[in-house]
Amino acid sequence: MSSKTVILVGGPSKGTRFRPLSLDIPKLLFPIAGKPMIYHHIEAAAKVPEMKEIILIGFFKETVLRKFIEETSKQLNISIRYINEDKVLGTAGGLFSFREQILEGSPKNIFVLHSDICCAFPLKDLLDFHNQHGRICTIMGTEIESKYANQYGCLVRDEKTAELLHYAEKPETFVSNLINCGVYVFSPQFFDVMGKTMVDLRTSGQNINTDYPEITRKGFDSERLRLEQDIFVPLAGTGTISVFPYIGFWRQIKNAGASVYCQELYLNHYAKTKPEVLKKADNIIGNVIIDPTASVDPTALIGPDVYIGPNVKIGKGVRIIHSIVLDQTEIKDHACVIYSIIGWQSLVGVWARIEGIPNYTPFLYSQDKRKGVTIFGSGAQANGEIIVSNCIVMPHKQLDRNYNNEIIL
Repeated sequence: MSSKTVILVGGPSKGTRFRPLSLDIPKLLFPIAGKPMIYHHIEAAAKVPEMKEIILIGFFKETVLRKFIEETSKQLNISIRYINEDKVLGTAGGLFSFREQILEGSPKNIFVLHSDICCAFPLKDLLDFHNQHGRICTIMGTEIESKYANQYGCLVRDEKTAELLHYAEKPETFVSNLINCGVYVFSPQFFDVMGKTMVDLRTSGQNINTDYPEITRKGFDSERLRLEQDIFVPLAGTGTISVFPYIGFWRQIKNAGASVYCQELYLNHYAKTKPEVLKKADNIIGNVIIDPTASVDPTALIGPDVYIGPNVKIGKGVRIIHSIVLDQTEIKDHACVIYSIIGWQSLVGVWARIEGIPNYTPFLYSQDKRKGVTIFGSGAQANGEIIVSNCIVMPHKQLDRNYNNEIIL
């Protein structure tokens, strides 16, 4: 049965928490484990049998994504199309507005993925589960620690039938530690449900149903339809949605620092699924990807969980751990980089120490301010023999002293 995939990519106004990195590149193209963030989604979708097309929906200018789409389409041998929203339509509004394009060719299944997540994307297993249970929508859910669950969409699932019984988006009290992963598969009939919901919303003005205060809001725009609150909440318990229990790694990528944690998850996954992409050498520890054009002195010690990008220069005695070092950056002799992202064309001086303080939680965009990944914007420079700890450094800043827990403008 033929399928299509829709990836909801948002737009520039949604990248503010990803600054300063999103000042130079759209968030969805930022490299995690050596590939643009959204490449992992597309690669997984391209492996699904009879995948006919991958559609990106967002409000970036088409020119921003054109090169990536052309190169990725050719590399993975899959048709990729970008649809530009004239205005922000919401997670379901965009799907419904462009339903004719999505349903061209009569696909039997439509995958829908949020772009700001990191996981193994077991789409074939999700599809098999969806077909087995015969409902018009299946949500991929995963269990996390109960103390973090209310920061997500919480799912209550019938353990025998897999039906979604109740959905609560970021509830004030504990509902369930089974959360929405932002990965779905729909049958074409699901668009009919969206259409009916839009009619109900227009008719009622603000409230689709007073039984669901979660979906009540002022200034309601009947075209701006939210998939989670406006669709899943009222459909829960009606026999139309299944929940696929996913056991594996999953994280959201809300802020720039989350990239480091998500990279570790992808690299661990690569060690099991495609170890050939990982660098092996006497000076490499754990899972590391190094671009072939990078120059790394053999006395430097790299890893675990490191990506070194194109045309990077790594000097003698350098130590890099749990970090991302981007294109054309130079790390000079004996410098140390730990839990950090060093932006494009940056410079770290001799014996400098650039470090973040790890904060491993599922809720990655609400970090303890005393902990976090250190981030250098593009062209930032740290003089030799200084320490920069838990800082955000804006592009092209010259650091000539020690900094700790600061945003350096």
